[in-house]
Amino acid sequence: MLPLACQSLTSLCLWFQGASGGGRGMSQAAKKTIGHRGIDPQGETTYKKTSSSTLKGAIQLGIAHTVGSLTQKPERDVLLQDFEVVESIFFPSEGSNLTPAHHYGDFKFKTYAPVAFRYFRELFGIRPDDYMYSLCNDGLIELSNSGASGSLFYVSSDDEFIIKTVQHKEAEFLQKLLPGYFMNLNQNRRTLLPKFYGLYCVQAGGKNIRIVVMNNLLPNTVRMHSKYDLKGSTYKRRASAKEREKAIPTFKDLDFMQDMQEGLLLEGDKYIALCKTIHRDCLLLQSFKIMDYSFLLAIHNMDQACRDQASEEAVAGTPDQRRPQGQKSLYSTAIESIQAEGGAMATGGIPAWNSRGERLLVYIGIIDILQSYRFVKKLEHSWKALVHDGVISSMQSDRPDLLPRTPAPSGAAAGTPTASLHSSPAAEPSPPNPAHPAGEGSGGPKDQENSAAMRSEVSLH
Repeated sequence: MLPLACQSLTSLCLWFQGASGGGRGMSQAAKKTIGHRGIDPQGETTYKKTSSSTLKGAIQLGIAHTVGSLTQKPERDVLLQDFEVVESIFFPSEGSNLTPAHHYGDFKFKTYAPVAFRYFRELFGIRPDDYMYSLCNDGLIELSNSGASGSLFYVSSDDEFIIKTVQHKEAEFLQKLLPGYFMNLNQNRRTLLPKFYGLYCVQAGGKNIRIVVMNNLLPNTVRMHSKYDLKGSTYKRRASAKEREKAIPTFKDLDFMQDMQEGLLLEGDKYIALCKTIHRDCLLLQSFKIMDYSFLLAIHNMDQACRDQASEEAVAGTPDQRRPQGQKSLYSTAIESIQAEGGAMATGGIPAWNSRGERLLVYIGIIDILQSYRFVKKLEHSWKALVHDGVISSMQSDRPDLLPRTPAPSGAAAGTPTASLHSSPAAEPSPPNPAHPAGEGSGGPKDQENSAAMRSEVSLH
């Protein structure tokens, strides 16, 4: 049995239906202290009272040194003790025989499990010179829409990697996960789980600032028209009024249920691959006792983008010749992560349609997995299940964070959500007809046997 969190996330597949960066500017509203993240008197972001510019410079110096020194070591098989290795190098501001002079103040840079992470990067086709060039050649870009976690986020200038500050417990938990993570990547490189490429620590001013380097799920070259952080729960899962004021807000489960009442339409093979990947990833998270994670879903509306581009060209008078570039890392895009064969676009999105027949590219991934299911989380989960599912959901409520009830279909028990699968033959995959909403249709076992020549529609009622 999957835990409730895994079951809820797996059930999100029912919202996908089978058929055979903005936010980079620092806003005034974001200028406040959240966790270790704050703003200094000059208006610059700080983390543990270290300025963002200083932290970025220290990160780039440290990574350049550790990756460069690692290339001088011969490649070999990863050993169990490699997961526990921590290398440290001191960077005095005046420089040394091993480090250059700099203006970031004295700091120490730690690299965790360098040999193991080198192997992880090789699995995804990331060469040492490409990794170093992406992260160290040009300045890192700070993302201002960093959420309520109190973490800082940076993206490499080529859009390839994300750098995130993590808490001590999260870094410690990732270290414990590494052997199992290693085994899983050897067995399956296509996953929606985060791809971790490095774990480091900057020691400055008596503070430890731990960072992790990951794959970038959302390419900045593609405009996201909507974005959702889904947990498979409805308790307090609606974006706040403040979040909605942002240029590209991150909505939540209740918003998704309201905005996408007919779900999203995917081609049959991609729908099946997505569900299998989510189920497999949930089993792995369960084995690690991880339950506090999210399903990040972003949508690029291709038809809307065409309309916007035509409007902009009409104003500017010249067409936009820019073309989005594909990511270099293997298995890093959404379409590669779900094992879908063929049809992969340069932007890496999964082709889909909405109920109006508009063409979409969907970007998905499982994020924020570095929380173990400890006693506090057990209490939190039990309390939510008891209070919300056991009491509140059985009462009629005027609370604004709950969706209004929809009547149960005839023949179904009141208050019980039902999922129905409808299939109908189709000569080739095509966008849905808006005149025929999802959930209308019929089919039998013979239709279901041939998924290559069918369109299957799943809907929640």
